[in-house]
Amino acid sequence: MAREFTRVGVVGLGTMGAGIVEVFARNGVDVTAVEISDAALERGRVTLTGSTDRAVAKGKLAEAERDALLARVDFRVGLDALHDVDLVIEAVPEHLDLKQRIFAELDRVCKPEAILATNTSSLSVTEISVATTRPNQVIGIHFFNPAPVMKLVEVVRTVVTSADVVADVEALCERLGKVDVTISDRAGFIANALLFGYLNHAVGMFEARYATREDIDAAMKLGCGLPMGPLALMDLIGLDTAYEILDTMYRRGGRDRRHAPAPLLKQMVTAGLLGRKSGRGFYTYERPGSPKVVPDEYTPLAADAALADGARAIAKVGVVGSGTMATGIIEVFAKAGYEVVSVTRGAEKSAKVCEAVKTSLNKGVVRGKLSETDRDEALGRITWSATLEHLADVDLVVEAVIEELSVKKALFASLDEICKPGVVLATTTSSLPVIDVAMATQRPADVVGLHFFNPAPIMPLVEIVQTIRTSAETSATARAVCAKLGKTGVVCGDRSGFIVNALLFPYLNDAVKMLEASYSTADDIDYAMKLGCGYPMGPFELLDVVGLDVSLAIQRELYLELREPGFAPAPLLEHLVTAGYLGRKSGRGFRDHTRR
Repeated sequence: MAREFTRVGVVGLGTMGAGIVEVFARNGVDVTAVEISDAALERGRVTLTGSTDRAVAKGKLAEAERDALLARVDFRVGLDALHDVDLVIEAVPEHLDLKQRIFAELDRVCKPEAILATNTSSLSVTEISVATTRPNQVIGIHFFNPAPVMKLVEVVRTVVTSADVVADVEALCERLGKVDVTISDRAGFIANALLFGYLNHAVGMFEARYATREDIDAAMKLGCGLPMGPLALMDLIGLDTAYEILDTMYRRGGRDRRHAPAPLLKQMVTAGLLGRKSGRGFYTYERPGSPKVVPDEYTPLAADAALADGARAIAKVGVVGSGTMATGIIEVFAKAGYEVVSVTRGAEKSAKVCEAVKTSLNKGVVRGKLSETDRDEALGRITWSATLEHLADVDLVVEAVIEELSVKKALFASLDEICKPGVVLATTTSSLPVIDVAMATQRPADVVGLHFFNPAPIMPLVEIVQTIRTSAETSATARAVCAKLGKTGVVCGDRSGFIVNALLFPYLNDAVKMLEASYSTADDIDYAMKLGCGYPMGPFELLDVVGLDVSLAIQRELYLELREPGFAPAPLLEHLVTAGYLGRKSGRGFRDHTRR
């Protein structure tokens, strides 16, 4: 039987500590909430009452429940107040020496059977535990912010943590309504180990001026369905906190360069640009602590002003290809009012594409998203063809053929001969160098990447990829077209993976390496990222959907171009692809889909 925790202690009443107090008190557990001074104690009290008052205002907590919750909390100054608690959770700043001093004092104050827990997100629980005479009763209980809302708790055991202590804490998490994942003591645990490599990569991308902060954040929100973009998330976490976590992970985790804090991050912390809490980080906020972003010197021009800068008039669009992406792009342009010429390799393929577009438009009518008149008008704008010569009078060509460079280069060489001067030639490649395609023509200034996301009629993002030869006029035209399509166009340079894949796939690869090292299970890693970080899918769910072969090909391209050792494809991913385990499409990937 798991032990019954009747009173717990929480040390440190910042945002996280106050949130942990609320979690316990909401679930009927008496809490002794401890701070270092009366002033700090009062700030913690204000944080807790503010959170519970907001819950009452939103109808998520009755006034009587709030009053009962607050009555369970005993606010005290000094660790001596914790002499009779069954469990203590420490939630002070991420400094090892500070935590060790606190644990040494807790070891002296607390009764012998009390469990001592740290909420650290990156430091070694083992190193904290050795400051006590009871390391077998020390454990990590890592809540996520905001603790009352986030479901995940990482339970971190050391090599000497008692099995009974682990079982007791797991049972406690269940009582609190949390989903726990139990793991061993490793830098970053699950969520931070996967999250912060991605965040650091995004900072490096911004530091290199590869894309604007707005475009990086929009790309990951719209392209991956993430709740926040990486730079906005860094501002929320706090750049100083992020720096400490990355630095700790770098030193403890084998000195992986992906966790070495980007130089810009250290500069911003030194300059006091810490994110929301200081009023300025990657973005500027209305005031310290405010979530409201206000314009600053880096805020882009208004969309209308930017799009008026040299964009060419586009009335007629050619789409080359017969796959799912080409079909979706045809539909998107036709619904937006463009005349569209669809070109495939033969009448049979044209008929299939035509039928697919009709089916999709009819679904839109059935779902009430499109009127019958709009559907008929969209279909009336499309011309079906099996010859490239019918593209002679279009203003824009969008290529969506197979991802083979030789095929694309041959196609663009043909388009160069057929199309009139001034036509924008766009490739939808997601991984190949756009410049290689552009140089197959005599007009590289007119070539740009337009990377739509699948399914094109639904996904709101388009990556606009500029080569070093793409003209400003061509780029402005691409942005104007995206705006007319109702898409968000994000501009980036011609580098492997562009924005989304360059940030997404190394994170997925890191998850595979974590599984390969037997650190955790695929289920727990997926739970950690969905419940701890708000991701719509866990990494292994997503890999099985994308296809392990596709994922491996993209990861190889990233590694070959950037030569970053941390980007080398995980051997497990290569082995699964070799074995034919490609994900859902083959029936088996990281999970067996034939039994579902």
